[in-house]
Amino acid sequence: MNVLPPTGQLIPVDAPFSAAQESWLAGFIAGIAAAGTAAAPSTPTTTVDVLFGTQTGTAESLADQLVAGATARGLGGRARALDDVTPEQLAGMSHVLVVTSTYGEGEMPDNAGLFWDALQASTVPRLEGLQYAVLGLGDTSYDEFCQAGKLLDTRFEQLGATRVHDRVDCDVDYEDPAALWTAAVLDRIAAETGATGGTGATGPATTGTTAAGGAGSTRASRPGSQWTKRNPYPARLVENRLLSDPRSAKEIRHYEFDLGDSGITYAAGDALAVVPVNDDTLVDHLLEHLGATGDEVFDGRSVRELLRTEREVRAPSKDLIADLVQRSPASELAAVVAHGDKQELDRWLWGRDVLDLLRDAGDTAPGLDELLPFLRPLQARQYSISSSPLAHPDRIHLTVASVRYGDDHRKHSGVASTHLADRVEVGDEVGVYLQPNAAFGVPADGEAPLIMVGPGTGIAPFRGFLHERAASGATGRNWLFFGDQHRDTDFVYADELAALQADGVLTRLDLAFSRDQAEKVYVQTRMREQSRELYAWLEDGATFTVCGDASRMAKDVEAALLDVIATERGRGTDDAVDYLADLRRAKRYVRDVY
Repeated sequence: MNVLPPTGQLIPVDAPFSAAQESWLAGFIAGIAAAGTAAAPSTPTTTVDVLFGTQTGTAESLADQLVAGATARGLGGRARALDDVTPEQLAGMSHVLVVTSTYGEGEMPDNAGLFWDALQASTVPRLEGLQYAVLGLGDTSYDEFCQAGKLLDTRFEQLGATRVHDRVDCDVDYEDPAALWTAAVLDRIAAETGATGGTGATGPATTGTTAAGGAGSTRASRPGSQWTKRNPYPARLVENRLLSDPRSAKEIRHYEFDLGDSGITYAAGDALAVVPVNDDTLVDHLLEHLGATGDEVFDGRSVRELLRTEREVRAPSKDLIADLVQRSPASELAAVVAHGDKQELDRWLWGRDVLDLLRDAGDTAPGLDELLPFLRPLQARQYSISSSPLAHPDRIHLTVASVRYGDDHRKHSGVASTHLADRVEVGDEVGVYLQPNAAFGVPADGEAPLIMVGPGTGIAPFRGFLHERAASGATGRNWLFFGDQHRDTDFVYADELAALQADGVLTRLDLAFSRDQAEKVYVQTRMREQSRELYAWLEDGATFTVCGDASRMAKDVEAALLDVIATERGRGTDDAVDYLADLRRAKRYVRDVY
């Protein structure tokens, strides 16, 4: 690996950076220093095309960092979403760096699917003149870890491209491996092309744009924030109110956070990451089961504090499951794993946490010192922002369902949702940081129609969209499909939506409360009922947006949308698929699904 030399005096020895971060920063600062001493800027002869596939914005953020690093080394740089690039354009590039997350069970993220489909065609051009490298982002708790990156890496090689650096697959703590990969790849390209550092050589980093009128139609150039997962902003909770009726089977709450002097600027469609703290009661029970006091020290921290703030104690890791199976091959868990059926394993694990598995394992369970390495780092939870900065510039609103399940024998609860609901008082501080999502937002054209499908808490970003359209004076029509179980108990923000209708902001509201009648009715049912009108809106240039559950709702909504298109055009399924692909390319079919 070609890593930069020691940072010397570029970065203070006591700076709070890891070795990987220092490596990346050293290259960046060295480029700036070179720019200051150069006699005259020169035009870069090599351009690095950074192509990203993202579902939540992380890969896009890393792509922008790659462009900045390339510029600092005297290279040209530009970042674009994978779907914004055709195979023919790809074949004309010399150096390509791909950064991609993986969506669902090994699928391409939403803004990379069309690119992947095109890359598999038999007519795709060869890539012998291309040098490339791939950075995958993923989560090892999923079976198809970083599968999107693996597929693209292999396909580029099959088409004759030359790998300039080995692919790196990053787990949820991606920062250090991503920084090392970035420094190594850019250093190698700069060395091989003879580039000389200097940000003045290229001017501002360029980014791709999308078709006018689509959601997030331009990649907004928002200033970077100092607040990150490693340095979250301590935001003060200023409101926590119950939205759903107390009789509801669900508990949906509205939260508001004061941004204070954070400098955080957000856009409608972004997400907010909330840093949770594990439930003290669960931690106590876990320590009791392990025969520990919590005062023990592990990695320089007390075990109690480690379990409260740094380790995932709800969802068992794959490594822990494998260890338990090895320790007790005749257990029920071992029998389920032996079947090799992932869905069966998921069903068996549903509702079981680390303590449940340790109790099931009995005397064969690992002890404290053996267990701790198997616990994954505690991750922040991301929630779609339900406010608009035009209407609420100093606050961020969230709409969150509190996760609770279990019986009288053992109560279970979500990590972040019940941390907010039960353990944070109004006035308390919560660690947060912004997760921008430039691909998901209101249409840039204020006159363009907007269709929103968001059942349950999927309404969150669309509440923000409607407030944004109202505050900006946008004249485009707005149509919301919303639903849940019962109108009397689950119709959240009903008064707000009625007021938005009365003000002419919300043009149409179609409701689907599934359990208010014998036959279940869902948002996709309403879509099919309004097939002709829905297609007419699409023909008028409407952007179609979806937010909510990825495993079922989003797939059912897409199937209904294809049915609507096929029915109204009368040209068959293949034509409907092509029509939907065109909407994707124009950024007029965008999703925020999880």
